[in-house]
Amino acid sequence: MTEAEDRKPQSDEARMAFTPPAGIEVGDSESETTSEFALPMGLDVPQSTSSEPEGSAFTTPGGYSVEDASPAFTPATGIPRISLTKDLPWQDRMRTMLRMPVAERPAPERMPKVEEEGPAVPRVLALTLRIGELLLAGGEGAEDVEAAMFAVCRSYGLDRCEPNVTFTLLSISYQPSLVDDPVSASRTVRRRGTDYTRLAAVYRLVDDLSDPESHISLEEAYGRLAEMRRNRHPYPTWVLTSASGLLAGAASVLVGGDLIVFVAAMLGAMLGDRLAWLCAGRGLPEFYQFTVAAMPPAAIGVALTLTHVDVKASAVITGGLFALLPGRALVAGVQDGLTGFYITASARLLEVMYFFVGIVVGVLVILYFGVNLGAKLDPDAALNISPRPYWQIAASMLLSLTFAVLLQQERSTVLAVTLNGGVAWVVYGAMHYTGEFSPVAATAVAAGLVGLFGQLMARYRFASALPYTTAAIGPLLPGSATYFGLLSIAQNNVDKGLVSLATAASLAMAIAIGVNLGSEISRLFLRIGSPEKRRAAKRTRGF
Repeated sequence: MTEAEDRKPQSDEARMAFTPPAGIEVGDSESETTSEFALPMGLDVPQSTSSEPEGSAFTTPGGYSVEDASPAFTPATGIPRISLTKDLPWQDRMRTMLRMPVAERPAPERMPKVEEEGPAVPRVLALTLRIGELLLAGGEGAEDVEAAMFAVCRSYGLDRCEPNVTFTLLSISYQPSLVDDPVSASRTVRRRGTDYTRLAAVYRLVDDLSDPESHISLEEAYGRLAEMRRNRHPYPTWVLTSASGLLAGAASVLVGGDLIVFVAAMLGAMLGDRLAWLCAGRGLPEFYQFTVAAMPPAAIGVALTLTHVDVKASAVITGGLFALLPGRALVAGVQDGLTGFYITASARLLEVMYFFVGIVVGVLVILYFGVNLGAKLDPDAALNISPRPYWQIAASMLLSLTFAVLLQQERSTVLAVTLNGGVAWVVYGAMHYTGEFSPVAATAVAAGLVGLFGQLMARYRFASALPYTTAAIGPLLPGSATYFGLLSIAQNNVDKGLVSLATAASLAMAIAIGVNLGSEISRLFLRIGSPEKRRAAKRTRGF
């Protein structure tokens, strides 16, 4: 070999920065490299005589005692201990553990349904993501979706899992131990549909999986999930269209309409529903569907005014708006914001804004042409709504019932949500018409009772609270304030219109916050399925 060939590197290893130069002899030790943390040679360090195995970052140090711990980083009042008992609903147990740091979560008990060789981690994560997808697409709040995903993972022994939910993306990560690589999976939610029957079936599956005495294998869970996806909606299309018309008619009675107004609002809402279905079949986005669906009720109201029929045209238009206002998405968006899921809350509220703008565009187009054609529409008619307690209570219950049908609820829950909606209107009417409270305060109190009763009924059945609350807030939606704000804008009275629209936004926020507050009160202070103390939603101020 020549001298030039001897100097030429023979491999990539020869060019490494840690390769000893030529002529330097390396000792027989395993490694001669040191770091700044290495002890100098000749320094004797006393070795521990303890036979305890080496721990991890999650292992309590030896000699450590909670009673003797330094309070340097502990709040003055101390950090409350959370006791998780087995008789609590899985929603509360999983939600509480999600708000704990990973090191403080109790390890799950091994269930008999887990095979001896351990669960198939990728298939468990796939099942978890599919369940979370159905819940998120059905309108469930982000925190409840995370709690359900966490419950599914823990039921199969995957305790070191971290679910993450945003508006369109679900992801979950599982780390077997501190030295193993994590396993991650994600799923995108592209289609959303309102089917509370399917939502209730998913909750029953999660409840069965969380039951320590059940023996549901992974294949059985997949089979039940596939059966849920194949099931048809409980109500046919013609029933949904009729329910949309009855909802609009009942809403028109709430704001002072008579029989003719009831029929006119019903026909306008049914026509708008059919046009929206036609647009959906052609692939148009939901923005245009809402725009088209808002036009027929407004057109019928303007037509009745132009033909000088002695009816309350404003009640016809308001009734049509009740069937379109996105109350479900609004409540879910505000709930996500109050529980700390700000990205999902922002996306949901932006979706609500787009739907609302679509309704505004559809109604404003009809009102603009109606005003130019000489239609005498009076924005001050909103102040002349006379209370009719018996008719309004019956109309509010009919509105809640038809709203429940539109949400594809189970038949067993329709009666409960109908009564809940009637109670909400009684409370609102007693405070606003009799007690002369502001409509915002009356709406907030009534919505709080809706959330409280809905949470109690959901805890009684170990199910989601959405089927018991969403339809019950239907009578409280700000349909009249929205209409009169749009009418004032169409008549070039922009300032007055913006004030009315701001009132509608205040009423909508009062509904959403009231429902969420009622749910939280039921968890905090009632003994039915609620822990004694819950960690706050803000993890940085959890004490």
